[in-house]
Amino acid sequence: MSKLTKDCLSEHDRQVLESIFNPSQIGGEEYLLQEEEKHLDDPQDVNGANDPRIKESQRMELEAIALASEAKLPEALELLSKSIETAPERPAPWNNRAQVYILLGKEDEALKDIEQALRLSNSAGRTGCRALCQRGILKRKNNDIDGAREDFEVAAKLGSKFARTQLIELNPFAALCNQMLREVMKM
Repeated sequence: MSKLTKDCLSEHDRQVLESIFNPSQIGGEEYLLQEEEKHLDDPQDVNGANDPRIKESQRMELEAIALASEAKLPEALELLSKSIETAPERPAPWNNRAQVYILLGKEDEALKDIEQALRLSNSAGRTGCRALCQRGILKRKNNDIDGAREDFEVAAKLGSKFARTQLIELNPFAALCNQMLREVMKM
C-alpha cells in the first residue's frame, strides 16, 4: 500500500486538514472565498452596467487585484483609490482596498474602508458578504470573539462557506473535538 502524503491531496482537502489541525489559525480564506458568492451580485454594479464610470472603476479594480497578487501593493493601493474616485458609490473597491491595507499592516485604514463597503452595500450582496468576513477576521485576530461571531453569522446567512467554517472554529466544543482529533492522529 502506498503512503498517502499531502501532495496527493487536492487544494481543498489540504485546506480542510489545515483547518482541523490549526483551528485557531486564521488562514485559507482565499480558497474558501473564491467560489462561494457567485450567486450574489452588487446592485451598484448591476444597475450601472452601462455607466462608463462603473466600467472604468471595475477595470481599474481588476487591474489592482492583479497587481496585489503580484505583491505590488503600493501600486494596487493607488489604483484602487482611483477606482474609488471614479465611482465612489461602488462598495467593491473599498473592500479590496481594505484587503491591501491589511496586507500592508494598516488595520485602522482597512477597518475604515470595510465600514464604508458595508455602508454602501447595506451589508448585503457579494461585497457585503466579503466585507463582513474581512471584519470578522480582524475582530477575531484582535480577540473580539463575540464581534467576530456576529459578523460571521450574518455572512453565513448570505451564503458564505468561509463564515460557516469560522463559526464552527469559534465553537468551543468544535475546538475541543479538533484537539482530540489531533491527538488521535499523533498515535
